[in-house]
Amino acid sequence: MSNLLKNRHELLFLYDARDTNPNGDPIDENKPRIDEETGINIVTDVRLKRSIRDYLSDYKGLEVFVKEVRKEDGTLKTKEDRLNDLNITYAEDLLKKCIDIRLFGATAAIKNKTITFTGPIQFKFGRSLHPVKLQYVKGTTVMPSKEAKGQGTFTEVYILPYSLIAFYGIANEYLAQITQMTEDDLELLLEAMWNGTKNLISRSKVGQMPRLLLDIEYQENNFHLGDLDKYIKLETNVEPEAIRDISEVKINLSSLLNLLNENAERIKKIRWAKDERLNSIPDLNEEELKTTTQVKLIEELNF
Repeated sequence: MSNLLKNRHELLFLYDARDTNPNGDPIDENKPRIDEETGINIVTDVRLKRSIRDYLSDYKGLEVFVKEVRKEDGTLKTKEDRLNDLNITYAEDLLKKCIDIRLFGATAAIKNKTITFTGPIQFKFGRSLHPVKLQYVKGTTVMPSKEAKGQGTFTEVYILPYSLIAFYGIANEYLAQITQMTEDDLELLLEAMWNGTKNLISRSKVGQMPRLLLDIEYQENNFHLGDLDKYIKLETNVEPEAIRDISEVKINLSSLLNLLNENAERIKKIRWAKDERLNSIPDLNEEELKTTTQVKLIEELNF
């Protein structure tokens, strides 16, 4: 395929969560995941991938393999069930039909042979740029359950008043040749990261908004800078645990832009999307970027 991903990309994605649970831990009362030593909120790569898959399936009408599908009796379908549903008889069929396999890879048994695809898109765990504060919320329901015998039941949830989360990822051009990931797939991935986060509107997830997305494409083979999330810094005039809104912070991108300038000859293109409420240093707009960076091609992403 001539449209296969040709170059390596690095991705930096910031979004925030307000009065919600970005990623519950099922072995700890479904509380938001928090590093006990630092107070940093942790979100797994699996949670981000789920947001992407749901958007690609529900809003773009694309086939994804890893999704929650139930049988008529209410039990979850297995991988084998999904393979049968999709009429998958060869590994190539799985890659052709399912965009999430091309992006993230998977392991499946096809014709009694276990096939493993390593996905070209890999994300580290997301981490908040500041310590967070866990909040316990208790309420009641108006309609009673049968067990409550006419009485309203109590509800108990754990939320974070606010968390600004940074994800770092890589798109590997060599693995893309194996999974047949295309340039079009990458465009859909970026759209799904942005809009998929915005469309998290379940009771436990509503209140999340994308704030910044950077896509760095390299022209030098087998090269990337790495750890781009370590080059950004949150600045605020309030106590970090007391942050409650994006307007109370600024994201200092100076170190990151300096790093990109130092490697400008290795970079083919920078693309970016920024929420209008995000304050950054320097301000991210087309004119500012052209004057502060030495990368020749800079484009704004529009979703």
